[in-house]
Amino acid sequence: MGPLRDGGTLLFRGEPHRLRIEAPAPGRRRTVVTREGSDGGDELVVRPGAGERRELAAILEAWLRVRARAAIEREIERHAPALAVEPAAVTVRDTRTRWGSCSRARRLSFSWRLVLAPPEALETVVVHELAHLRVFGHGPQFWELVAGRRPDHRRWRRWLRDHSMELHGALTVA
Repeated sequence: MGPLRDGGTLLFRGEPHRLRIEAPAPGRRRTVVTREGSDGGDELVVRPGAGERRELAAILEAWLRVRARAAIEREIERHAPALAVEPAAVTVRDTRTRWGSCSRARRLSFSWRLVLAPPEALETVVVHELAHLRVFGHGPQFWELVAGRRPDHRRWRRWLRDHSMELHGALTVA
């Protein structure tokens, strides 16, 4: 995608969004990020508060983390009952080597960068980790569980592998 600046582009939910960075407004107390659509395409609009000190990357990461957690929790709520599992805890982090993980203590962890990928890729990772709450390894029974919820899981795992560098480099400054 494009550089992290006004007019640059950033993936959000698998779609490129143009970045529009407005000047800080004297009367605006808080920084606000909104997703807006237009005939020219979708935009992420950053309206900095008057006293904003964070860099653009930090502002966008904070906004994206909130959306990632909400999307991950929606998918957990949707798939956990069908798999008859319940995680003990869920965290959203900035992992570099894994999109998700599951501990023997039933704790699930996910990369916030999944929200940059198409929703199907995020859903696939959530299903994968939830399936580990039933089968801890990657044997045939595990993959049968995953395929039962996401028959196209191989496609989305490949998509994440193919776009990993792009997603991990998403918030770099030009």
